[in-house]
Amino acid sequence: MMTIKTILLVEDNLQDEMLTLRALRHAHLANRIDVARDGQQALDYLFRKGEFANREGPDLPAVVLLDIGLPRLSGLEVLEQLRADARTALLPVVILTSSDEEQDLLLSYERRANSFVRKPVDFAEFAETVARLGVYWLATNEPLPK
Repeated sequence: MMTIKTILLVEDNLQDEMLTLRALRHAHLANRIDVARDGQQALDYLFRKGEFANREGPDLPAVVLLDIGLPRLSGLEVLEQLRADARTALLPVVILTSSDEEQDLLLSYERRANSFVRKPVDFAEFAETVARLGVYWLATNEPLPK
């Protein structure tokens, strides 16, 4: 039996969240998409703590789409904690951000992000970018064996 891969979208901007969800669905990806709206909530989801202690579904998503500018804990802080824990050290993490700061790009890769993608301002470009990300990480990329 094949399990459906899950995406964790970590995004605090409601408009960007809706656009991302719409673009992924438009790409006909029949995947579960869970959303965390701040850095701490993302860690709680991934480590099954707090409100997510009893969450259903796979232990880890196939990929995390992680914004940098998040409340409570930044995306870079989340990434650092993920890489420091053996359970999530190899979890695919794509930084999906509107930041055009070179420092954010450098820090993302220093903390071992798998990819860094700037959110295009144009909706059509944004939708295409997100759709390509979804198809790549869910259908094309060969994940690590469990």
